Amino acid sequence: MFGNTRTTKQPSESPPRKSAKHPVDEVLPVPKLAVYGLQHVLTFYAGAAIVPLLVAGALGLEGAQLAFLINANLFTCGIATLIQTIGFWKIGVRLPVVQGTTFVAVGPMIAIGLSKGGGVPGLLEIYGAVIISGVFAFVIAPFFAKLVRFFPPIVTGTVITSIGIVLLPVAALEAGGGNADDPEFGSLPNLALAAITLLLILLMYRFFRGFAATIAVLLGLMAGTGIAVALGRVEFGGIAEASWVGVITPFHFGLPTFGLAAITSMLIVMLITAVEMTGDTLAVGEIVRKKVGPDGIARAIRSGGLSTTIGGVLNSFPYTSYSANAGLVRLTGVRSRFVVAAAGVMMLVIGLVPKTGAVVAAIPHPVLGGAGLVLFGAVGVVGIQILRRAELTDHRNVVILATSLGFALIPVAFPNFYALLPAGAQMVFASGITMAALSAIILNLVFNEFRRKQADPIDALAPPPSKVTLEQVNAMPDAEFVERFATVFQGGAWIAERAAQKRPFDAVYSLRHALHSALFDATVDKQLQLIRSYQDLAGPALDEKLLGPESLRDRCAAGLDKLESDEDERLREINAAYREKFGFPLVICVRGSTKEAVLATAESRLGNSPAQETATALVEIAKIANQRLAELVDEPAVNAEQPANA
Repeated sequence: MFGNTRTTKQPSESPPRKSAKHPVDEVLPVPKLAVYGLQHVLTFYAGAAIVPLLVAGALGLEGAQLAFLINANLFTCGIATLIQTIGFWKIGVRLPVVQGTTFVAVGPMIAIGLSKGGGVPGLLEIYGAVIISGVFAFVIAPFFAKLVRFFPPIVTGTVITSIGIVLLPVAALEAGGGNADDPEFGSLPNLALAAITLLLILLMYRFFRGFAATIAVLLGLMAGTGIAVALGRVEFGGIAEASWVGVITPFHFGLPTFGLAAITSMLIVMLITAVEMTGDTLAVGEIVRKKVGPDGIARAIRSGGLSTTIGGVLNSFPYTSYSANAGLVRLTGVRSRFVVAAAGVMMLVIGLVPKTGAVVAAIPHPVLGGAGLVLFGAVGVVGIQILRRAELTDHRNVVILATSLGFALIPVAFPNFYALLPAGAQMVFASGITMAALSAIILNLVFNEFRRKQADPIDALAPPPSKVTLEQVNAMPDAEFVERFATVFQGGAWIAERAAQKRPFDAVYSLRHALHSALFDATVDKQLQLIRSYQDLAGPALDEKLLGPESLRDRCAAGLDKLESDEDERLREINAAYREKFGFPLVICVRGSTKEAVLATAESRLGNSPAQETATALVEIAKIANQRLAELVDEPAVNAEQPANA
């Protein structure tokens, strides 16, 4: 309970107001939405066009069919992105996540299409499998989302770092010209164009401020393309040939066919995609500083499943989240999901206006590659930031990270490394991202989860040690006394050492008074050091159950481990604002309270002065100590607690 501790606000201070809506939910002015959205479209476009190009080329489709596939794909990407960012019911994670066709599905789709002789019959077999796999992903979403508890920082950080590293060669391929078999690949003009684009983006980040800095990638792409036009390295033929209006009709090529083998292989693809989407969604949540729990993962995967089914109906392919755009969010710091929703609207328009798509498609590969180097690298940086929260001084976590990165890089270094494996196994092993994710999850289970359960069958929420009597307290050696009673404070061994010198105690009240006296008689520096040793009420330490058993019991008793996403985000914001203002963490005696009361108290204390908060924090620490002490010492009824005047 918070009861007795009341603080008086200074007359000049206004009560703290609830913060504005989260930046993710902020609707920016239309001009900014348009510019930022266009930046996402240009970042995304090349990847979106590659999948239909590869599939159509392998199946031997004609030029008009390919053009329709590209337009249909862009149109459906717009729908998928809007579903993910805006959302409805329990569908869509409502974060700035761009949805595009997954590269994981390319190999299996080509194999499915060729099994039917290629052409339109092969395409119809693909669409049947895509529709069923989308329904499958939608259904399994809530069950798959439960696996998020097996994504602690060592796993999440490893997966997201791997995504960035694995995608960097894609940027290098683009920088070289887009086709490694082209005689001009890696030519000096291509490399120079990529380098100039990259240099322009870096210079803008270095010298620009405000809005201009947030559109550095867009400006770099435009400037790089302008230079390419001046050098005669942009093809305009596709723009002239493209029509102004296109119509996307369901089942344009005919009704889909459903083959068991095709459906089975596409179900495996969707499982792999669910792993990748989980990693990407957690990465975006980390970037925008909004917690993503199992419900958020379930909404994201449901959205991907629904979009995949819609894709099969509208002549497109399976969907996943695009990491390059996550890197763009990280670089720009623009967290609004409505920016990405604006990009989704633009994709719809481009899909219906082929000439617009042709203009975007005219951006040279080296220009895209120069921008991609920094975008994909930014994704890897997010993973490294998460890894800072993992305990890398623990050799087990080092082994998890090292092994998983190794698996991630094998297909990058040797694309044909697994060529002799069965086709089904190749779908898994040939994806460096999937291998890194599976390796990190499995090794974390073996090295951490299973070991923890075997080594310590009593979890962190187990009851405290058995109580001792006052006589036993008085008879304890100093070392045993300090070990037992240091736990009533966070890092309070020095308090227990001072209290031990006051023995013998004639009542539990005397023991409590000795501990309080040591606390309140300490120097200001010592008191501040103690306050700073307490951890935030919400954050990674609580999420991953890395707190000490006493702190974990306190927080779980108040329901702080079961906060809704908006409550968790608000408490994190208060913690951060409090630390910035006062220089130490917010300390509240939470046991016996509710999460609503904790949030209300946290809000009110932001308005206090530093002197008030130092005193209040010490009183709250004393309250916490009282509750923990009551769990350690048996207090007979005749020695019932007297009112403490600490």
